[in-house]
Amino acid sequence: MDKVTSVIARESNGNIQITFTIPFDIIQKAQEESVTEIAKDIEIPGFRKGTAPISKVRDQIPQNKIIEHSLEHVLPHALTEVITTQKLKIAIYPKFELIKADDNEAWQIRGVTCELPEVVLGNYKNIVAGAIRAGSIVIPGKEESLSAEASRDKKEQFVVKSLLENIKVNIPNILIEEEADNRLSNLLSRLEKLGLALENYLTQVGKKPKDLRAEYATQAKEAISLDLILSKIAEAEDVKVDQKEIDMALKIGDIKDTSDERKRLIESILKRRKSLDFLINLR
Repeated sequence: MDKVTSVIARESNGNIQITFTIPFDIIQKAQEESVTEIAKDIEIPGFRKGTAPISKVRDQIPQNKIIEHSLEHVLPHALTEVITTQKLKIAIYPKFELIKADDNEAWQIRGVTCELPEVVLGNYKNIVAGAIRAGSIVIPGKEESLSAEASRDKKEQFVVKSLLENIKVNIPNILIEEEADNRLSNLLSRLEKLGLALENYLTQVGKKPKDLRAEYATQAKEAISLDLILSKIAEAEDVKVDQKEIDMALKIGDIKDTSDERKRLIESILKRRKSLDFLINLR
């Protein structure tokens, strides 16, 4: 049996394309396994559930379902192999697209993913401390001042602005798109609860769909950049979070999911929060 092969292409926008070529004999085997698995949940007149001949069951299964199920058999292993051999550190699971799926020929599937970009902090302490000491950050048409009695939120705004303006991070396009999609999905959910249509909302706020999408993309890029910068600072400053702090966060947030993955996520959030606290108190 031939092996799955892959070709990697790195794009200028930070995305990574992985094109898999899967020999048809592997696809055929995966299809047979998929039909057998799907057949367990299909009822055919005259047969008990899961006992009908495969030849009869296959006709009842949509072809797109067989293709999807078959690729679920093949792609995880193929992806793991290319990640291992090419030493990739992917940030998100790829978005797959079927390029070619002809009978008796090798199939081609393209996956788009990315790696987390490198963050070069530079003299971040001097940058932030300087901004705080100067007490102002000039922006077009406006100057904001930071008094000694300024609120924590105000100080935080100054720190965040100084980080984003001085530490540039090349965020892969796929990460920006995914975060922008999440923000748009959350907006649609809120509008649905309020009984509002997106078109009516856009009319009320005076925006076009493309403007809203561009706004969310900008917000997404800044949010991802800030998270990566603060995570890098937490690493540089050896920021620690103990189990009690994680447990307290779970309790305060009334979070029922206490899996290791969820705890790691909470830990990373708390580390970023502590990093921001550290920066706010710089002088």
